[in-house]
Amino acid sequence: MPECHDDVCVTCSDIAVEVTVVRLLDDEMAVVRTPAGDEEVSVALVDASVGDTILVHAREAIAVVGQL
Repeated sequence: MPECHDDVCVTCSDIAVEVTVVRLLDDEMAVVRTPAGDEEVSVALVDASVGDTILVHAREAIAVVGQL
């Protein structure tokens, strides 16, 4: 998993960001595509599928905003 190298991490900042689900993993986790590269996030709170656009805050998906 990539580490944050900027002042604000894409998935850990104070705002939710839109990312795309690339792959679903075990234990309600997913690999998502961010502007900084791929990251692992939890999808335990949402019903996400590969290709969906989700909102992520603090490495936790909080909403599905676009589905394929």
